[in-house]
Amino acid sequence: MASKRERHTSVVFPQNDVQNREEGLGVCGMALVVLSYILCALTFPFSLFLTLKVVKEYERAVILRLGRTLTVGTKGPGLLFVLPWIDSIDKVDLRTVTFDVPPQEILTRDSVTVSVDAVVYFRISNPIISITNVANPRVSTQLLAATTLRNILGTKTLQEI
Repeated sequence: MASKRERHTSVVFPQNDVQNREEGLGVCGMALVVLSYILCALTFPFSLFLTLKVVKEYERAVILRLGRTLTVGTKGPGLLFVLPWIDSIDKVDLRTVTFDVPPQEILTRDSVTVSVDAVVYFRISNPIISITNVANPRVSTQLLAATTLRNILGTKTLQEI
């Protein structure tokens, strides 16, 4: 019989990663994909307006087919073929984004109130994780930067700041 500690550490928690999911769309999903291909072929000249998407050099596209990410990962830059009514495309900007953190009133360790503002630079390194795990990366980063600024400077004295 395993001890309590061994049982506790043997539990494997799923990571927030795209790789930890079941593969495949199922029978209904495959039927919808085949039906979408047939509709695109039947309405060929007109379907080009719905199926071709352009991804710029500084962007990557995350394609969700029936709500699941494609196993290929991100696509782009260039011209993409997207199935209408089946695929949804989210474009992620990979450029560095800057924003100002609003002035924060911070109480230092020696009980002095200081007003501090900051500038944050960030960029998205993994577009799939950004789309699937974060609702709004810009606002999340802004709130995290303000909280971190308050927490770090709250542990310092005025002389150290």
